[in-house]
Amino acid sequence: MPDIETIVIGAGVVGLAVARALALKGRDVMVLEQHSLIGSETSARNSEVIHAGIYYPTGSLKAKLCLAGKRLLYDFCAENGVAHERIGKLIVASGETQLPELERLHKKAEDNGLHDLVFYDRAKLTEVEPHLDCVGALFSPSTGIIDSHGFMLALQGGLEANGGQVVLNSKVARIGRHAEGFSLEVDTGNGETMSLTCRELIVSAGHSSPALMSALPNAKAPTPFLAKGNYFKLQGKAPFSHLIYPAPEPGGLGIHLTLDLQHQARFGPDVEWVEDFDYEVDPAQGDKFYAAIRSYWPGLPDHSLVPDYSGIRPKIAGPGEAAADFRIDRSEKHGLEGLVALYGIESPGLTASLAIGDEVAARLS
Repeated sequence: MPDIETIVIGAGVVGLAVARALALKGRDVMVLEQHSLIGSETSARNSEVIHAGIYYPTGSLKAKLCLAGKRLLYDFCAENGVAHERIGKLIVASGETQLPELERLHKKAEDNGLHDLVFYDRAKLTEVEPHLDCVGALFSPSTGIIDSHGFMLALQGGLEANGGQVVLNSKVARIGRHAEGFSLEVDTGNGETMSLTCRELIVSAGHSSPALMSALPNAKAPTPFLAKGNYFKLQGKAPFSHLIYPAPEPGGLGIHLTLDLQHQARFGPDVEWVEDFDYEVDPAQGDKFYAAIRSYWPGLPDHSLVPDYSGIRPKIAGPGEAAADFRIDRSEKHGLEGLVALYGIESPGLTASLAIGDEVAARLS
């Protein structure tokens, strides 16, 4: 008999949401996390934005799960006292040549089922954000911001209230097959290891998912890539009340302005393809930030940006390739009953997390 019914590898926001969803369905669930804290990698190094569902290809998992997840997330935050704010976002065109991109985004959003975007001309922009210098913008009223750590703590609380558990400092070194499911070799620190078996396994290990899955036959794990995003913080108060995003650029959404729940402004992320996990922010990167930001906020003061933090996206498409969709692989893909592997859960993974949890729970039913 397996040691536990269901194991989730990874206590990031998605792993916790998946584990909670399974516990709510009556599963006996254990989450294994390699670090001493929950959500200390991708989940702790992002913009903390609740995305509306604008940018993603129609019919993709990103589009479907972002829209569903956004609704679930706002309800969850209200019901569980998680700090958040439906602050709204402006996607701005700095010049006339960018207006067709706004039209394209508006159509894509409607094709995805999002029908609340409003076009603002220069006069309306001057009224709502007088410090912007743009010819037009799309206003997204359902975009918001969230305390991501508070959200993860609430997910962990919901999991534990339904009989689940999170085990920290438990790095899964290897996955194998077992007569009744799966076997895991777990490094518990100080050179000590333990073996666990389970009937169901969910690999939600972010950057580590492809490597972990590669040990299994026919896993068909994708090639991972690392795309670093740097953030700079504004010294002093920003003269904006909404999030400000430029028209999208290849590889990302451009260097945008986000506000935290105290309305302190930060800018980022950029896109820097890297080979290893170096989270240091090079102050010299700020030079390109000033130029990008001044395309829509020419009044940005000199010497007002300081390095803040960085994150590394778990990409499964490399430089120059089209952005990949979320991958949620089950037995139809890899041939192993009771196993679900998640790959490439980058933005909008935070927004979509509750919907991803429901999706995985449905696929294991």
